[in-house]
Amino acid sequence: MSTLSYRAVLSRYRQALAQRRFTIAAPISLVTFLISVFVVQPYAVQYATERASSPVTDIILSNIRVYDVDGAFVYGMFLLIAFIVFLCLVYPKRIPFTLYSLTLFILIRCAFVSMTHLAPFTAAPTDFGPAITRAFFGADLFFSGHTGTPFLMALIYWRVSFLRYLFLAWSVFFAVVVLLGHFHYSIDVASAFFITYGIFHISEWLFPEERKVFYSDVPEPAI
Repeated sequence: MSTLSYRAVLSRYRQALAQRRFTIAAPISLVTFLISVFVVQPYAVQYATERASSPVTDIILSNIRVYDVDGAFVYGMFLLIAFIVFLCLVYPKRIPFTLYSLTLFILIRCAFVSMTHLAPFTAAPTDFGPAITRAFFGADLFFSGHTGTPFLMALIYWRVSFLRYLFLAWSVFFAVVVLLGHFHYSIDVASAFFITYGIFHISEWLFPEERKVFYSDVPEPAI
C-alpha cells in the first residue's frame, strides 16, 4: 500500500490520535508556532526596519552586481512552506517536533534581528505588494531565515536521505539567491548554518518526547 494513499494516511492519524502525548503536543505546538509567525516575527521585523542604520560594505555583495532573483526569493519560500506542511499533514506524528523546532528557530532569529539594525545592502523591491514586501524585504537581516529554515529541516529529516539532500540543496539554493539579490549580507548566510545547527540541538533537548514521537515515524538510517 502506498504511503501516500488515503488509507495509509488515515491509519497514521488513528495511531497518532491514540497517543495522549500527541493530542496534547500537536495543538500546543501549532498555537505557539502561529504566535511566533504572526505576532512576534512581524514586530521584530518592524522594529529592526524602523531602526535600520546605513548599509555597510560586504566582501561578496560589494563585488557582484544585483541579479533579479525576486521571484525565487519569494515563491521559493512559499514552495518550501507548502512542502513542509505537506510532510506534516501526511505524517501527523511529525507535527509537534517540527513545529516546536520552527517556533524556536523563529523566536531565536527574532531575538537576533532585534539586536542588529543594519540596513539592507540594496533598496528593497516593492512590486510584490505591501504585505509581502514587509514580510520578505525588511531589515531583518541577521541571520538568513531563507538559508536556515531548509537547513533546519535537513537536520530534522537527516535519517531520510532523500529529504536530507533535498533540504540541503534547498538551503544552498537560497544562500546563493539571497546573495545574488543582495537581500542578505554574507555573514547572515554563513552564520545561519551554525546558528541553525545549535537551534536544532536545543530543540532536541527541550522537546525530547516530541522528538521520540517524530522518530518513531521515521525509519532508522541504513548502515
